[in-house]
Amino acid sequence: MAEPIVRLTELRKHYGEQVITPVLHGIDLEIQAGEFTALMGPSGSGKSTLLNLLGLLDRPSSGQIEIAGTETSGMTDAVRTQFRGATIGFIFQFHYLLPAFSALENVMLPGMAREGRATEAQRQVAAELLREVGLEDQAHKPPSEMSGGQQQRVAIARALALHPRLVLADEPTGNLDTRSGRLVFDLMRRINEARGITFLIVTHDDRLAHRCDRIVELVDGLIARDVPNHAVST
Repeated sequence: MAEPIVRLTELRKHYGEQVITPVLHGIDLEIQAGEFTALMGPSGSGKSTLLNLLGLLDRPSSGQIEIAGTETSGMTDAVRTQFRGATIGFIFQFHYLLPAFSALENVMLPGMAREGRATEAQRQVAAELLREVGLEDQAHKPPSEMSGGQQQRVAIARALALHPRLVLADEPTGNLDTRSGRLVFDLMRRINEARGITFLIVTHDDRLAHRCDRIVELVDGLIARDVPNHAVST
């Protein structure tokens, strides 16, 4: 069997030193390469904390995080940053596009950050990604001239700019109307199927979750449910 893209072992996270606030209580989870997984749970269940740990934006209190066959616990901050940029893409509820930049330039940003300058290769990759998300004709527009759904599609293209193996999406349709949200979800699904990129999507939308391969539900910092989509009762 192939190595999972994500393996979490006894993952725990607490905050505070004098007053300890535990958030995650020993998470064991494997996600296989190419899976399209929904992460659900009530507010305060630990979803955002888990996503931050998976994205190497925070460090666990204990336990192991293995991504793409690499154990990340002992990495220095510099190595973590490099590994994150090469392996993980991020999509957020609020797209965080830079308003002074065009759609094309926003998609180029990860490459510019990695290489310290803009290059023609970055421009070509960004143009191709905008074509893939259906925004070739919007390449030179600033975000202010685009709809919310279009801006989120630019954010998806930006997340793919460095060819990640894993994309973490935190409520990517939460700030969109129903139709735009469905189009954005469909786009992520097509990219998952066409490129084999693994997606972990935090969502409160049961309808979208039931279109994923698998649903993982957190309750009070523990996995309360982990079932393939066909086993989820509607």
